Amino acid sequence: MNILSIDSSSKVATTAVLNENGLIAEYTLNNKLEHSVLLMDMIDNLLKDSNLTIDNIDGFVVSKGPGSFTGLRIGMATIKGLSFGADKPYVSISSLDALAYSLINFDGIICPIMDALRDSVYTCLYKNNNGKLEALMDYAALDLEELVTLLKEKGEKVIFTGDGLVKHKEYLMNNLDNCYFPPNHLSIIRASSLGELGLKLLLENKADDPNSAPFYLKKPQAQRELEKRLALKDEHNI
Repeated sequence: MNILSIDSSSKVATTAVLNENGLIAEYTLNNKLEHSVLLMDMIDNLLKDSNLTIDNIDGFVVSKGPGSFTGLRIGMATIKGLSFGADKPYVSISSLDALAYSLINFDGIICPIMDALRDSVYTCLYKNNNGKLEALMDYAALDLEELVTLLKEKGEKVIFTGDGLVKHKEYLMNNLDNCYFPPNHLSIIRASSLGELGLKLLLENKADDPNSAPFYLKKPQAQRELEKRLALKDEHNI
C-alpha cells in the first residue's frame, strides 16, 4: 500500500512516500517559504523521483495539528483535494504524535514541544508501550513553567523534541534535571514519521470523514484580537 504523507503544521514543509516495506522517498525543507507555494511542487517532484504517479498512491496522510493555523489549513486542503480527486482515503495524525514517534525507542517520557508564542508551547507526554506510542495526557497548550512543574511531578527522565527547542532549550536545561535532547534532524516533524502512523490506520481500513478539520488548541490570533476589541467595546457601552 503506497502512502503519500505531508506535514505543514510548522515552518517545516515535509512530504514522503512509503509503504509496508519502508520509506521510498522524503523531501523536507526547513525554511520560511510559503507552504502554499511549496507543497504541490514538492509532491510532484517526489512522485516523479520515485517513479510513481498519483494513480499509484493508495492513501494519504496529513497533519491535523496543533500548529500554524494557515499551514494546517493549506495541508488539509491539499490532501483533501488529492484524496477526492483520486477517490482514495486519507487520515489525519497529530503533529505532536509524529514528533514523538521519531523518538519512540527512548526509555522515558517523550515530550514534543511546538512553539505557541508568548513563552507557551503545544505539547503532550508519551511513553513507549511495547512498541506503541502511548499518550500520558491530552494535547495541551501550556506555559513553560506549567510544563516544567508537570514534568517535575512525574519525576522521570524526559527527552524533548520540536521547534519549541529553538527558543526554550536553555530554559529547560536550567530548570529540569535528567532531561535529554535529540540531534537536530530528529527535532523537526518528518513526513515519514507521520506517514508510518497513518499507514497503520489505513491498513486497518480506518479513514477520516471528508469533513474532518484541523484542531488548533488556541484560537487564531486574529480571532483573539477581535474578541478583545468586542469585549472592550461592550465595557464602554455599559
